Amino acid sequence: MENDEEQKCNVKEATTSVPVGYQSDSHLETEEENVKGPKTSNFTVGGLIGASPPKFVSLEEIITAANGMKNMALAHEIAVDKNFQLQKLEPDDGTFHRKVKEIMHKAFWNLLAEQLDEDPPNFTQALVLLQEIKETLDELVLPHHAKIRENLNEVLDVNLIKQQAENCVLNFHHYAQYVISIMSKVCAPVRDEKIRELSQKTDVIEIFKGIMEVLQLMRLDLANFTITMMRPNIVASSIEYEKAKFAEFLKVNTNGLQFTEKWLLRHFDSIKISSSSDVNTVGQLTHCLLTEAYLDLLEWDFSPNAETLMLDQSRLLELRDKTSRLSIIGSIILLVNNAVGAPILGVSSFKKNIKQHLNVLLDSVHSNKDLESIMPNIVLQVKTDLKVTLEEINATPLSSEIETLLEGQILDLINPEHKIRHLINLRIRQFLQKIILSQTAAPQQIPPGLSSLQEELTAIVAQFLILISHNRSVFGNYYQEIVTNALIT
Repeated sequence: MENDEEQKCNVKEATTSVPVGYQSDSHLETEEENVKGPKTSNFTVGGLIGASPPKFVSLEEIITAANGMKNMALAHEIAVDKNFQLQKLEPDDGTFHRKVKEIMHKAFWNLLAEQLDEDPPNFTQALVLLQEIKETLDELVLPHHAKIRENLNEVLDVNLIKQQAENCVLNFHHYAQYVISIMSKVCAPVRDEKIRELSQKTDVIEIFKGIMEVLQLMRLDLANFTITMMRPNIVASSIEYEKAKFAEFLKVNTNGLQFTEKWLLRHFDSIKISSSSDVNTVGQLTHCLLTEAYLDLLEWDFSPNAETLMLDQSRLLELRDKTSRLSIIGSIILLVNNAVGAPILGVSSFKKNIKQHLNVLLDSVHSNKDLESIMPNIVLQVKTDLKVTLEEINATPLSSEIETLLEGQILDLINPEHKIRHLINLRIRQFLQKIILSQTAAPQQIPPGLSSLQEELTAIVAQFLILISHNRSVFGNYYQEIVTNALIT
């Protein structure tokens, strides 16, 4: 029978409407999923500036961290976030770190300018700078760029440059233009505009400042490209690495799965299993319990404090908020459609605008208590959007009775058990449940009342599946052991 696991766990299938393609969790490969929406990572590179030009994290260090999995958090971040990017570290304005960085940068470039203005010019700092640039370009020139590397070694020959400096014939500006030409050949297309801007500068100090800034960006580009290429191996290695590290954690913690057990077994007594011949297997029961446990994570006022969720706490909290906010938006749209009726049905611009505006208002909402404080503003926004839309389509304005009725209905959504809010929550949960339990890659359908939220719901599902697939791959054995012990006792 198709979708046997759904039958075994007594999953109530939501009525369906709009088809959307998904791949089931059992077929999910973490590295093949893509999460919609822009992403930003907390991982940054950079450091204080010493007596030489700005230093960078070595590309070799980044690769070593990824290959060797010496940084568990970094490896995990790469594994679960296909859009993972290393970011340039920029200290906050006004901080001590920012002030120190600015002072050190200014000191270096001022010293360089002073030395070049001497008569004859002093090229001490210039030699340090050119040496730094050559080393950086050596790392950025890929192995198949043999001719570029050969030319680079000939032109930026350290001994030759030193001789020119000693004889006071070093043409610093010439070397700047040469470096820019090499950068233009090896940089990513996204840096072309900055390279063009550099080539148009005339002040030699400003040129080299720009060169160092762009080189830093190019190193990040190459590092991120390398991570992308290595990602399948990183994903596989991350799973084994996390397993090993968690085993070490359990060795020194007598009850290292205390919160995980409580989270996983929350539905242990309430799970109803059919009488199929293989339904009582531990694996099947674990799958059903784990599905419910994962879905609980998307409920407001439920914190992901299980030990096995440590590395994903921030992502799960973000998904929890997104899902809960989406439920509120879906409830409001349903109430508006029921109250206003035909005039706005099929007006896509209204749904688009109200979603956009409500998302802004709900951005700071992380609990039902937060929702209560912001709800009056939501009511005002809904009224405004309705008024504008009805005017645009030349429809009759809302009567005061309907407006008052709608206002009261929206304010009632503060109650988590509100009939409409509960219905939307249930449909979202059942939709996710069906996808997780499905044993096939067959397309799933968006439940009724949620078709206007298809894009947002799709993004949540995609990211959620990535997280739980990776989590199950790492901690699946522990989950099954917990269920086995619960059955025995």
